[in-house]
Amino acid sequence: MKHSFNCLSYELLLYVLICIPFCSCSQKDTGVISPNGKICLSVEIKEDTEKDGFGKVFFNVEYKDGKTSRRVLSDTRIGLETQLMSFTDNIRLKSVSGTKLIEDDYVMLTGKRSHCQNRGNERIFRFENEKAETLDIVFRAYDDGIVFRYSLPSVQDKDSLTSEHTAYYIPEGTKRWIQNYSVGYEGFYPLKTRAERGKDNMWGYPLLLEPADSLFVLITEANILRGHSGSRLYNGNDMNQYQVRMTDDKLALGDSFTSPWRVLMIGSLSDVVESTLVTDVSEPNKISDTSWIMPGSASWVYWAHNHGSKNFKIVKDYIDLAVDMKWPYSLIDAEWNEMSNGGDIEDLITYSLSRNIKPMIWYNSSTAWMGPGPLYRLNSKENRIKEYTWLQKSGVVGVKIDFFPDDYSSNMDYYIDLLEDAAKYKLMVNFHGATIPRGWQRTYPHLMTMEAVYGAEWYNNKPILTDRAAEHNVTLPFTRNVIGSMDYTPGTFSDSQHPHITTCGHELALSVVFESALQHMPDRPEVYSSLPRKVREFLSGLPTAWDDTKLLCGYPGTDIVLARRKGDVWYIGGLNGTNENKILSFSLAPLQVEGKTMDVFKDGVDDKSFAIEENIQLSNDKMDMSCLPRGGFVAVIK
Repeated sequence: MKHSFNCLSYELLLYVLICIPFCSCSQKDTGVISPNGKICLSVEIKEDTEKDGFGKVFFNVEYKDGKTSRRVLSDTRIGLETQLMSFTDNIRLKSVSGTKLIEDDYVMLTGKRSHCQNRGNERIFRFENEKAETLDIVFRAYDDGIVFRYSLPSVQDKDSLTSEHTAYYIPEGTKRWIQNYSVGYEGFYPLKTRAERGKDNMWGYPLLLEPADSLFVLITEANILRGHSGSRLYNGNDMNQYQVRMTDDKLALGDSFTSPWRVLMIGSLSDVVESTLVTDVSEPNKISDTSWIMPGSASWVYWAHNHGSKNFKIVKDYIDLAVDMKWPYSLIDAEWNEMSNGGDIEDLITYSLSRNIKPMIWYNSSTAWMGPGPLYRLNSKENRIKEYTWLQKSGVVGVKIDFFPDDYSSNMDYYIDLLEDAAKYKLMVNFHGATIPRGWQRTYPHLMTMEAVYGAEWYNNKPILTDRAAEHNVTLPFTRNVIGSMDYTPGTFSDSQHPHITTCGHELALSVVFESALQHMPDRPEVYSSLPRKVREFLSGLPTAWDDTKLLCGYPGTDIVLARRKGDVWYIGGLNGTNENKILSFSLAPLQVEGKTMDVFKDGVDDKSFAIEENIQLSNDKMDMSCLPRGGFVAVIK
C-alpha cells in the first residue's frame, strides 16, 4: 500500500514521491533538488500491511537534461541496524527539515583541481521505529551528484552498529564497470551488462554505471573518520541488489553516530571525471602550515630491480637519474634496511641530499600480511615517533607505507594515526597496498597518493597486464582515478619480467591521464637517457598536481582525451584502448586556447618510436589525432 504525503500533514505519510516528470518538485515539498535543477531525489516508504504506517524506505533519483527527465537509480534501499535498535522494515517518516544550501569553497594542494567549488541543497529526513527511536538521514543534492549519510542522534549505552541496509538496485542490462573486491583494490573494471557472483559476492568501490545512454553514475564512499569501518558492496542475497557491507562485524558506538558519506556522482562522463565530490564532503584541512608539501616526480628503483634497494650502488644510480631528469625526489623502496655494496641507508640519504635530491623511503605497515622489511617501526605511537624523528633529522621528506590487510575500523584508525603523526614531522605520505581514496587528501594534504590499482608494478608479477593494459588504462580515468590520486607508476617504455605492448606514445600519455601528486617514474636510467631530447624535457617539466581538469572525449575501455591545466599551460593526454588504429577526435573549445601554440608527442612509425610536432598554431576547431593500436599522444599548449 502506498500513500501520498504533504509536509503539512506528516501523519498521512506512507509514501513520499518527490520527483515527477521533468523533475518539477519544488523546495516547498519534501524534495531534494540540486541547485542547477538537474538532479532530483525521491523517498518512498513501502508499507508493511501488518504494521500500520511503518515500512521499508527506498529512494529514487531522476536526472533532467534539457526537456528530458531520466531515471538514474530506482528502489535504492536505506536503513541501519544496531544491536539494540532496528531501522530496517519498521520505520516511518517523522519530519523533514527545510532546505539548507551547502557551499564548498576550498583549496587542494593535490588532485585534479586546486580551487574546488561546489554547491548542494541539504535536507534531513528524520525517521522513527516502532519504539519511537530516531534515525536521521542527511541527503544532499549537488550539481554533480547525490550524497547521503546516517546519523543516530542518541545511542544507548554499549550499543554497536551491526549492519547498514543501503542497497543499490542495478537492473539487468545496465552497463557497469566494477571490480571484484580484494584487500588492495588491485583488480580490473571489465564492462558487464548483467550481475555476476564475484569472489565471496563482494565488489569494491568505485562502481561506474551507465543507466541510460550517456548518463552515468559513479558510486563510492567518503569521509572515513576514526571509528569508521570501510565498506564494500555485497550481492549474495539478490544479484541485482548491491548492499553496502562494512568490513567489521560490528562497530562500538559512542553517545551518537554519524556514518561516512555514500557518494553518487551523476551526469555525463565529463561530470563524473571532473567531479570533486569525494573531497567536497570530506573534513577540511587540519594542517595549518602546508609550505613543506610539494608535489613532484620521483625516480623509483623497484620496477626494474625488485630487490634493488638492498644495493647501495643501484639506488645511487636512481638518485643520479633524478638529478639528470630534474625530478625533486627519489624513492628508496623495500628492504633498504638490508642495504650493502658500498653503503647503508644513512650513506644513501647523505648522498641524495648532496645531490639536492630529496629522499623518500618505504616502510611495511607491519600488520602481519606481507613480510619485507623494515618491520614494526610504525605500529606503536612510541616507535612511530622515534622513526619519524629520525627521518626528519636525516632529511627524508616522505614515506611510502605498504601492505595494509583490510578496511577494518582498526586499520582506518591506523591510517589516520600515520597521517597525523607524519604531519608533525613534515613527512609526505604515500599509502601502497592500501585502501582506496576516501577524501583524506583534503583533510591531510600531505597524503600525496595511494595505490589501490592494478598498476605497472604487475608487469613484474604476472603476464596478465600485457594483453589487458590498454583497455584497463582507458577505464581507470573513469573509475579509480576519479576518486583520488592513483600511484599507478606510469611510463614503462621498456620491459620488466613481462612485456608491455602499449606504444611509447601511450606510455608517455599515462603521465598526464593518470593523476598522482607523487608520480613515480619506473623505468631504468639508461632507458630515459635513450628517449628523444624533447620527450626527456617534457618528463622533466611535467607537473603532478593540477589547477583544472577537463575531459575532452572518451568512453571507458575504448579511448580518452583528458586535459589538465597548470598555470596557463594545458597538458593533454590521449589513449587508444583498442587493438586497432584509431583517430581520436575532440574539440579544444573548452580550453579557450585559440591563438596559442601546441607541441605534440604522438605515435611514430612503430610502437617504439615518437613523432614530434612543434609550434602548431591553434584554433578552437576540432582536432584529430591518429593513434596506433594501443597507442596514445601528449600535447602541451602554451
